Order: sequence, then C-alpha cells, then structure tokens
Amino acid sequence: MTKVAVVTGASQGIGAATVSAYRKLGYHVVANSRGITPSGDPGVLAVPGDIADPAVGARVVEAGLAEFGRIDTLVNNAGIFIAKPFADYTAEDFDQVTGINLRGFVAVTQAAVAAMLDQGGGHVVTVTTSLTDHANSSLPAALASLTKGGLNSATKALAIEYATRGIRFNAVSPGVIATPMHPAETHEFLAGLHPVGRLGAISDVTDAIVFLENAPFVTGEILHVDGGQSAGH
Repeated sequence: MTKVAVVTGASQGIGAATVSAYRKLGYHVVANSRGITPSGDPGVLAVPGDIADPAVGARVVEAGLAEFGRIDTLVNNAGIFIAKPFADYTAEDFDQVTGINLRGFVAVTQAAVAAMLDQGGGHVVTVTTSLTDHANSSLPAALASLTKGGLNSATKALAIEYATRGIRFNAVSPGVIATPMHPAETHEFLAGLHPVGRLGAISDVTDAIVFLENAPFVTGEILHVDGGQSAGH
C-alpha cells in the first residue's frame, strides 16, 4: 500500500520541496497551486486551482482519491503574507489573506478529514508563522498573526477533536525562510530578525514536516522552526 500526501502551494519554495520530501518517503503526492503544471513523475498528480475557492479544496482531495485511492497526509502549505501597517490594510487585502489562509484551509482540510475518517486515520500539517508568538515592530503584519494564529489554535483544537479517531494535527511555525518570496536585497535585514543571525533554509522546514510525519505520538504540536524567534531576542 502506497501512502498519499496532498500538498497545497506546491509549485515553488517550501511546497515544491515538500512534494520532493514525500516522494523520497515513498508517498504518492497530490500537488496543488494556482499555476501548477503536470509533473513528469507518475507518482505526482498536479491539480491546479486557487485554494481560496472552497470548491478547489474538495476537488484536490477528490482527484487524489480517484487517482491513488486514499489520502494519508495533508500539508497545508498554501498561504499569503502581506506586511503593512494595520490601518493601511484594504478590504481586498483582508479578503485575499483570509480567503487563502483560512477559507482554503477549512475547505481542503474538511475534505481530507472525511477521507481519513473513512480509512481510519491520517495526518494534517499546517505551515504557519512564528510572528504569531513574536510580533516585531519592524515588520507589521497583523493579518498574518490574525489568520496564522487562528490556524495554530485550530491545530490544537482539531488534534483533540480527532485524537481518538486516528487523525493527528500539527503545525510548523517558521521564522523567515529563504524562498522566492523574499528578494535577495532583503535577506540581510530579515536574517537579523532571528537570534541565530541567519535566514532559515527551505530544508529546515521540510525536515520539520518529515519529523512530524514520523512521530506518531505527536499531535497538537506547534513546532517552531524560527532560529529562536519565539524564545526571545
């Protein structure tokens, strides 16, 4: 029996690396993002679509079930980060951030949980942000804290709700990771936000996701991968 992982936001950065990490674990992978293109790997099913559309989450899971027959893990990696002073956020910003970070999470996770209940268990990992624990005056991003903080709380709530039914819920809470989202000229400033004095690597996050995958007694955990940010500065 080959296990199956669903990865959202899978076309670049942490998401693309997570697809590769699960393939190395021997999983089939259902990869979703707005512009994702078909893979030459028969073990990867690309399902394009904007996760902010609630119909897309259900479609991604249905496509995975149709192609591979089961869903064992969901990695909620899709997210959007808009940093600006709180009073400058627009209604469009709010809709965009909540659409992807919250509505997208709910729709795809509901569909995945239904599949996991049918087969007797599974695992959901959500990528959040250490800004929820460590606000920074030089990087105002209240909508990130509002949405990703909610996901951390929901992770704990869902871990307890499904604890006796074989579904684990965990989160990885990164600091600033060197991904295409961050232009090279910002790296020096961003590195200084971490007590260890460097940006995180994509592999730091994927290693944490794989750790949680292989830790059957761990559920409800918010695993900080943030160079010490959440501990202090």
